[in-house]
Amino acid sequence: MEHIQVQISPIGARWRRWDRKGWSAFASLHRSVSIGVLAVGMSILLLATQGASAQTADTTAVLKTLRIREVGVTGSQTAPTRNAQSHTPLFDRKAQATAPVQTLESALRLTPSADIRERGGRGAQADILVRGGSSDQTMILLNGIDFTDARTGHQSHSLPVDLDCISAVELIDGVPGVGAYAGAVNIRTAPLHPTYLRFEGSGGQYGYGYGNLSGAVTSGRFSLFGAASHRRSDGYRHNTDFTNWNTFVRATYDGRRAGFFDFQAGWQDRDFGSNGFYAAYNPDQWEHTSTTLTSLRWTKSLGRFSLGAAVSYRLNFDRYDWTRGTALNRHRTDNAGAKLWADYAWAAGTTTFGGDWAFNHIYSTNLGEPLAVPEGHYTHAKARHTGNVWLRHAKNWRRFDVALSGGVSLTPYGTSALWSVSAGYAPTDGLRLEAGAWQSMRLPTFTDLYYSSPAQINNLDLTPEHAVTYRLGASYMKRCWNVSGRLYYRLGRDLIDWVWYDDSPESPEAWRGKWHSEQSSRLNTFGAELSGGYAAEEGFLRRVTLSYGYITNDRNADIIAKSAMDFLRHKAALSVGVHFLRRMSLTLTGSVYDRNGSYTAYPVAGNSSISEIRDYEPYFLLDGRLTWEKGWCRLYVDATNLTDTRYCDIGGLRLPGLWCTGGVVLTFGR
Repeated sequence: MEHIQVQISPIGARWRRWDRKGWSAFASLHRSVSIGVLAVGMSILLLATQGASAQTADTTAVLKTLRIREVGVTGSQTAPTRNAQSHTPLFDRKAQATAPVQTLESALRLTPSADIRERGGRGAQADILVRGGSSDQTMILLNGIDFTDARTGHQSHSLPVDLDCISAVELIDGVPGVGAYAGAVNIRTAPLHPTYLRFEGSGGQYGYGYGNLSGAVTSGRFSLFGAASHRRSDGYRHNTDFTNWNTFVRATYDGRRAGFFDFQAGWQDRDFGSNGFYAAYNPDQWEHTSTTLTSLRWTKSLGRFSLGAAVSYRLNFDRYDWTRGTALNRHRTDNAGAKLWADYAWAAGTTTFGGDWAFNHIYSTNLGEPLAVPEGHYTHAKARHTGNVWLRHAKNWRRFDVALSGGVSLTPYGTSALWSVSAGYAPTDGLRLEAGAWQSMRLPTFTDLYYSSPAQINNLDLTPEHAVTYRLGASYMKRCWNVSGRLYYRLGRDLIDWVWYDDSPESPEAWRGKWHSEQSSRLNTFGAELSGGYAAEEGFLRRVTLSYGYITNDRNADIIAKSAMDFLRHKAALSVGVHFLRRMSLTLTGSVYDRNGSYTAYPVAGNSSISEIRDYEPYFLLDGRLTWEKGWCRLYVDATNLTDTRYCDIGGLRLPGLWCTGGVVLTFGR
């Protein structure tokens, strides 16, 4: 098969020659590439070289489309962050196109690196946890822009993008300094085609309905991509109904002399019945959230130099009702950020100097310091500034690469060291070995510091959490086969958690029978991940993937903590996809989950006086999707939890049993 070899230079793309060597174009680009329609026969190839090679892996790839006659090349300009580590892929749109997943949460359930803890169906309220960390310890990025919520990790991934907009999700394995204690999840969006219009509609059990309209227009050096959707359900049990609205737009423009511009903006509005979500014995809770976000990024190449800047803003409103219809807590959180960097490519490698700044502010009815004069509904407020300054250097040889970074994190709690180091070696084609280490930290959320209730006591003396993580990895790809494995060990200290004190003389009098926000001395976490698979473009068997993840830690089990002891000890997933009768395909996914820890169950709804302690029990989920596709039309039927398993991710919150839906997808202008 013929391949094109391309070289990207500061002045643009230069086509070098035809070459029969496999992946020649991708090896020369050292970046994610998609080859479009050619005048000669050529297959569409997909290879995420940033994730596979990780030579100078970067969290903030910028979509860029170059049009050269009938050839479309999608490359990426990078906006360096302070990490010097590789990426771990969590989701790939092409690879999982036929999987029985409809939300980001359901897609990430299949990866061994992530723990998705849902409270309701179809992602009504869910947390993303990575490698034994909590949702507060996970940084959330959208196209490389940090939109992590400073109030609580529960709100961080309330992002206005649907699964059809997401091209890939990756775990940034090491981001030193403020923010990504356990890791950073980067959600990348991209259009399905340069110019197209797509409609999807589906419905099913429990009054479920979903409609999505998306599309893109590409003209010369300008590209516009947008989507809008509505999802709703009557709920699978009392007070689990929800509605969700999303709108998202992303535009890019290559101004040649002016530089490359990347703009994104989105809005999400959702409300959901919260039966037992935050107090397991109360079936009548309710919540409404509204999120608006936007960012603008600019990059410019000047010979050996590359300059860049980015600004962002996220506004989040949240209303929580203890009894549906009566507001109890209201919050408004503002998060603003800015970043500057400069690259210099020279004989010894690429050196980057940069800095970032973040501003977090909250208005609330109970979080923060009391206001002298209330601001509307809000009686409390608090603000803080944080920043990072770093220097990073990376060098690539033919089969070996190394990267390191160092700097300072600036917070209201003082300054902290910021460092990371990584190295990779490819002894033969297809095989890559990696090793790395990094320092990370995260600040207490506004909820950690200020939240109090009849059952909880806040703690204003909390300080940042710190960790040092070590990682080893190996991956191998040959033809249709791939396999990878990772080991990591995180040394954590000053961990923040809510700790329970019995109503006994041994407990401090003010804390008896309540939860208290505290910092334990340490928490060391060990994890192992293994994944592999087979993929083919033709034949009956199209795809098989198998993965397994294991986590353990050394936390003192005598302490009753809300989250530190609730981790996914074992997780295994198998996915099989087949193609038959020319236009039909069937994909089945089976997964096993074994969670460590226990929870308090309330057998009688609304009665908190009757309770019992239960251990989490292992459970098995089986999902399936049957698809028929011809040209611009695709029909599908999904069945999740085919075995009607009774299970929960958090406390005793029962999640849906068998749930069947069906839908149609119409795509024009491929």
